[in-house]
Amino acid sequence: MTHAEARAVRGFQERFGELPRLRARAPGRVNLIGEHTDYNDGFVLPIAINRAIWVAARPRRDRRVHLIAADFGEEAAFSLDELQPGGLRGWAAYPAGVAWALEQAGLRLPGMDAVVAGDVPIGSGLSSSAALEVAFATAWAALGGHEVPRLELARLCQRAENEFVGVRCGIMDQMAALFGRRGHALLIDCRSLETRPIPIPEEMVVLVADSGVRRELAASEYNVRRAQCEEAVRRLQGRYPGIRALRDVSRTQLEAARGELPDRIYRRARHVVTENERVLHAVAALARGDLSAFGEQLNASHESLRSDYEVSAPELDTLVEAARSVPGVYGARLTGAGFGGSILAVAQREAVQAASAAIAHYYETRFGRRPALFVVEPDEGATVHFE
Repeated sequence: MTHAEARAVRGFQERFGELPRLRARAPGRVNLIGEHTDYNDGFVLPIAINRAIWVAARPRRDRRVHLIAADFGEEAAFSLDELQPGGLRGWAAYPAGVAWALEQAGLRLPGMDAVVAGDVPIGSGLSSSAALEVAFATAWAALGGHEVPRLELARLCQRAENEFVGVRCGIMDQMAALFGRRGHALLIDCRSLETRPIPIPEEMVVLVADSGVRRELAASEYNVRRAQCEEAVRRLQGRYPGIRALRDVSRTQLEAARGELPDRIYRRARHVVTENERVLHAVAALARGDLSAFGEQLNASHESLRSDYEVSAPELDTLVEAARSVPGVYGARLTGAGFGGSILAVAQREAVQAASAAIAHYYETRFGRRPALFVVEPDEGATVHFE
């Protein structure tokens, strides 16, 4: 039993005086490459990681929900009959939104007593919010006796975040949390929602460095970036009527239309168009075991996110530069939406210790604090365990 799982179960026993009926787990994710492409119908390559959110829960006879966040010492309560988008704030909005989305889909849910705990750092770009959503969706479906296909659960969790919480996220994070596979990355076509597991070479290690810079996605420029991509599509449709999303635009087409786009809109579109190319090149590199070529795609991705999409930060750039300075590190980039959070570095196993030391020293010298560093392994998607 992991520490997070034990905290959830112990907290439940202490608060409710008995063992929970079930324990639901959903992993965080690290997106290897494919940033801000998911809501543009593009390609992404995440891994579910061996850090997760755990929900220890039991059903109630009424329609009340009582939630305890063991890691924060906070509680929240609401009625399933009174849920309205925007009606809750903070962490409880995510499970409340999941309940709302499930019921909107026609699934009658029981009330719930639950304790939640996890070891996915919040606001770090490792998708703690999607892990929280998927853990509660899995728990509620099980407690309600509903057999819900995983793809449908992913869609409902995305709807919860889009319409209830108010963050216009794509579906990558929820799908990674549900479809993850140990030892593999997950290539997701965000238009068809088809997935393909991509084996990770044994000699490849993913090192995450958390900058400690936190951001609330709903209050950030995430939604602004999405709106800018939609504006690019509207403008490009005048020249290319058949396109539905930036996924449909080639680099040649974009360059031909450059004069018709404001510079900022052009650069946002250029990031998405070239990032989709980088994902497919990265998958091909992994398939042939060429980690140097894979790392080159990561490096190019970061430069595009920094210059064209403008979602990096000095802290993230510093972490990336430090990682790249170490022999045996193939590449590094910010991961997640940006504006703070984490970077990932892909390295040879024997280079991880040196990379960790260099990153910590370089970052502390510049910013006066040490980043959180940890190796992540590709893990399985969401699971539920009955007592």
